[in-house]
Amino acid sequence: MAEPLPSLMLPRSSWIRESSHRAWLNAQGARLLDFSKPSRVGEGFGALDDRGHLPPDAVADTTLTARMTHVYAIAGNRGFLGCLPLAAHGVASLLGPLRDPEYGGWFETSGMARDEADGGRKQAYLHAFIVLAASSAVVARVDGARPLLEEALSVWERRFWSEDEGVFRESFARDWSDEEDYRGANANMHSVEACMAVADVTGNSVWRDRALRISERFMHTYAKAMDYAVPEHFSREWVLLRDFNRDKPTDDLRPYGLTPGHFLEWSHLLLKLEAALLREDGEAPAWLFEDSVGLFHAGMRAGWERDGAPGVLYTVDFSLKPVVHVRPHWCQAEALTAAAALLKRTGNACYEKWYRTIWDYVDLFMIDREAGGWHQELDRHNRSSAVVYPGKADLYHAWQATLAPLLPLAPSFATAVAALDG
Repeated sequence: MAEPLPSLMLPRSSWIRESSHRAWLNAQGARLLDFSKPSRVGEGFGALDDRGHLPPDAVADTTLTARMTHVYAIAGNRGFLGCLPLAAHGVASLLGPLRDPEYGGWFETSGMARDEADGGRKQAYLHAFIVLAASSAVVARVDGARPLLEEALSVWERRFWSEDEGVFRESFARDWSDEEDYRGANANMHSVEACMAVADVTGNSVWRDRALRISERFMHTYAKAMDYAVPEHFSREWVLLRDFNRDKPTDDLRPYGLTPGHFLEWSHLLLKLEAALLREDGEAPAWLFEDSVGLFHAGMRAGWERDGAPGVLYTVDFSLKPVVHVRPHWCQAEALTAAAALLKRTGNACYEKWYRTIWDYVDLFMIDREAGGWHQELDRHNRSSAVVYPGKADLYHAWQATLAPLLPLAPSFATAVAALDG
């Protein structure tokens, strides 16, 4: 059974121990779940606009469908009404119209699925979320989840995993030819999350070992050497691509430079991996904790209030000079989750201070009390913006930030929630 409080290290004065704060987190999570329910479309889930409405031309986005399936499966398992039917819709969509019946794997959108001439590329980033969604749906006993997980794992392992490198390959053409000359930290970061979830759901520790190998290469080797400023873009020969996407600084997945929000996301993933290894094996490399601390502080130095206003900004260059000043909602969510994780791991008051500071910022600036949900991004003056992330498509990051403080660091979300009443 999961522990009722996240950690005995928490000081008695911590917000996370306060029943009123925990109730606020639950209420905020429920509000986010309700806001995103209209994103359901015939073949999955589509992107909502700023008012929480589906545009007339909305199509199913497969990454979004996987994320929604993951979230609604866990929320349904917690007893939130209306969520399990949405998770079941997501599973059916991933088994049906979003899947490539000819070559295997998944299309990026339902539109690509109908375009036999193209079909787009097969992305590691997308497939990691399908694996995560399937694993969460299995825990929630959603119909079709088990065959979805089996197929997704088969594709993910056979097509994307590089045993020699200990990382996931980036992308291929629809027929699995033309491997991209690229190794990316972002897709592998989300693969670490998915690997830990799969290890918990299947009982197969090889996935946890793979999460450790990915983390060791990207964090303990490359990021540590750069004082925990996380390098994102590499060639297949592991040459750092310092100018990658210099002409596309606002790219939503592979922006030029460094992304402080990712420093913070890696920080809490390393702590969760440490906890998972300790829980299962009784030992974990000391560097997981040491690197987590380094990543958190590097991320807050590089990202927080860099231009005179609060919030974690989007990107900086290799000298840590701000490049894109907008404050994406996901950066704040990952900062919250990292602060909560380090607070649970250490009891150090500095992480309590950061946890409160970031939540106060989110409450005062990012939560949209007029139209609902969270603003997906704010500009450098903390006004609503749409430079990188228009509309309000994403539920995954914000909702997980409301759940993470309520749970132990291990096991992963779906398994931990299922254990709460076990």
